[in-house]
Amino acid sequence: MSEKEFYIDTIENLPALYNSDQDMRERFASVFMEFLQLQHLYQSAIEVVKTHLSIIDSEFSVKFQRNPIHNIESRLKSPESIIGKLQKKGLPLTPEAAQKNLLDMAGIRVTCCYISDIYQVVDLLSRRDDYVVLKQKDYIKNPKPSGYRSYHLILNVPVYLSSQKKYAPVEVQIRTMAMDFWASLEHQLRYKQSAALTPEISEELRECAERIAETDLQMQRLFMEISDLD
Repeated sequence: MSEKEFYIDTIENLPALYNSDQDMRERFASVFMEFLQLQHLYQSAIEVVKTHLSIIDSEFSVKFQRNPIHNIESRLKSPESIIGKLQKKGLPLTPEAAQKNLLDMAGIRVTCCYISDIYQVVDLLSRRDDYVVLKQKDYIKNPKPSGYRSYHLILNVPVYLSSQKKYAPVEVQIRTMAMDFWASLEHQLRYKQSAALTPEISEELRECAERIAETDLQMQRLFMEISDLD
């Protein structure tokens, strides 16, 4: 089986290819291969940022005997997902259209110990001279109506390939462990259920977020007090 035949076989069940002829399938397979190359670029950009974050965390461990970053996770949209999103938006099925219009193809979630750690990580990422900050939202100081809290950055990240340098956007979400606890369960409750949540349940979730935010602030205060004892 050739590489093109492999991709034709892989994507033949996509809605866009129902009842299509062989020529359409071959053209779609070529596009799919281009998206795989795009996916490699974005995965590489993720690795650049993750490596940078790991270096920051290990530096803090050596200099200050503590780790501000508790966990780092990443995700990358599949070519099928990217193509489907372009179709939904009525955009051309090209890597260029994806790069221009989809800023959430590559994502990193950073879980920190304290609120102050979040802003320190944001500052360190924003000040790096080879990153370009495309967008940022502070949902900690300005929570969403649902109660969601996190700091979002979209960074244009350089990737040095074998023959050239390319940029790819990476969305970085930075939150405390408490914020992540609420966000994970809220997402499970809100989006994984077949029925929509009632206003009463949504309000209870928001109240939970408020209580968790108070606990976050209390832990931050205790951390600062204990630090001052050293």
